[in-house]
Amino acid sequence: MDSKIILITGSTDGIGLQTATDLAAMGHKIIVHGRNFQKVEKSLEIIRKKTGKSNTGYVIADLSSLEDVRKMVETVKSEYGRLDVLLNNAGVFKRDKELSKDGFEMTFAVNHLAHFLLTNLLLDIIKESKGRIVTVSSMAHSSDIDFDNLQGEKFYDGYTAYAYSKLCNILFTFRLSDELFGSGVTANCLHPGVISTKLLHAGWGHGGASPRQGAETSVYLATSPDVSRITGEYFVNKSPANPAAISYDVEIQEKLWDISEKMTRI
Repeated sequence: MDSKIILITGSTDGIGLQTATDLAAMGHKIIVHGRNFQKVEKSLEIIRKKTGKSNTGYVIADLSSLEDVRKMVETVKSEYGRLDVLLNNAGVFKRDKELSKDGFEMTFAVNHLAHFLLTNLLLDIIKESKGRIVTVSSMAHSSDIDFDNLQGEKFYDGYTAYAYSKLCNILFTFRLSDELFGSGVTANCLHPGVISTKLLHAGWGHGGASPRQGAETSVYLATSPDVSRITGEYFVNKSPANPAAISYDVEIQEKLWDISEKMTRI
């Protein structure tokens, strides 16, 4: 197996940390991402202790800041120069409306906009390695979207904001796969399962399966030769599945892409 360089956003706890641990154990070089050095340092120690491997690096960035995302891209390019897999894993759930450093609704900003910008700015080095882009969505994604309430302009509800952001992950992935046609780069998204994480507890209370189970589909999409040529799909339990019908609406995909370009100023 060829060792891959894999960047995982939000990899200091929950599904992200488990995914990083599992991939490091397989011999891949992992770039752990977190908001502060203390959490990153602790996560690196956990990964090394569990795997016995030291094939890990790190980047620090607050995904609620588009400036931080841009600096993160510069760090990845200067320190690693190559990227085989980008795993857009980070996510938040906010019961009350908060604004990002750029003035966007926080859930939308972190779960979608940050990853939209990060992915687009890293595309050049991902294309060089004919790599993979994997985005963690959720079965909780919305079956519709009101672009006039994307930022909670009319009303704010934490569950609606989260559902919108997870639909955006799918719309973005499907549009991106079309954009990348013929490049050798694949773009897929997934539902990890109902997993016991901080996010689940914040939004839905206790319960859920183990992070190990939640990491399985991410690991599969990042590494399996079975999906090396599969792109533009939504996976559940390591198998293609059908998300909400709106996910396939090309006009909606295009509208979200255009809005996201303007907001991130690409």
